[in-house]
Amino acid sequence: MIDPDGYRPNVGIVLMQDDGRVFWARRVSRDGWQFPQGGIHSDETPLEAMYRELREETGLAPEHVEVLASTPGWLRYRLPKRYVRRREKPVCLGQKQVWFLLRMVGKDDDVRLDTADKPEFDIFTWVQFWYPLDNVVDFKREVYDRALTHLSLHAQSVCLLPERAIPPQFEDTRRPQRGAFLRTGRLAK
Repeated sequence: MIDPDGYRPNVGIVLMQDDGRVFWARRVSRDGWQFPQGGIHSDETPLEAMYRELREETGLAPEHVEVLASTPGWLRYRLPKRYVRRREKPVCLGQKQVWFLLRMVGKDDDVRLDTADKPEFDIFTWVQFWYPLDNVVDFKREVYDRALTHLSLHAQSVCLLPERAIPPQFEDTRRPQRGAFLRTGRLAK
């Protein structure tokens, strides 16, 4: 489902532990790391889509999380020209997203990256709240900034977040830096 402006409705999920660290996962067969996200079906609300995507991408169910907040309205990002499939109709130029902040009330062992027929992620870890801003693919950085900035106001009700650092010059590689991994889970083979 693509809107008349060329944007696909989507949800993004920031899953946070009580210490303020957030779920960060590597896409299968790629070196890209991101938050869970996925499309909204035409018969779903954003909340319903969020729970479906949460289950598909992390194996977590509603009883494993508490919804703390969501972004008001849509946050948009455009795809780089190389990713736009001009032969498909309608043409998708980017995503429009509602972001949800969830508090993890389950255990790390509840996370299962292999529950979907085609898993999205193969490894996950917990990183500092602002870490993804410096380590997500460039074209998603602005929407991550807007989502995290808004959701940080609600995250403060759970824990004291570290101050947001001014991002350094961005490098071409987006690998987690040494010390970023506090706990790592892997896709079962």
